[in-house]
Amino acid sequence: MDAEDSGTPGQARGDDTTAYAAEPAEAALIAALDTAEPAAAAAVAREDFEGAMAALATLRAPIDRFFDDVTVNDADPAKRAARLALLARVRDAVHGVADFSRIEG
Repeated sequence: MDAEDSGTPGQARGDDTTAYAAEPAEAALIAALDTAEPAAAAAVAREDFEGAMAALATLRAPIDRFFDDVTVNDADPAKRAARLALLARVRDAVHGVADFSRIEG
């Protein structure tokens, strides 16, 4: 899900056009990603990997709260799709800094 699909603050958007009011922890993660993603990408572009990791580190608390407070596999298909897309954003943000598939072991 890119920034234009994330809705306005406090809203989330699934694969269809129906927006819903995001739960507080969900809205907090969306806002944190909206800040961390561009900061991490800019740091990577400068080859400042410490800065990129620092930007991603700001996601820890919002991610923890999201998993504590939000049901990803919601019965509502729009909520479920939006939440899975939000988790894909987290994965993509991390993958943009470090490709963990290249680590052997």
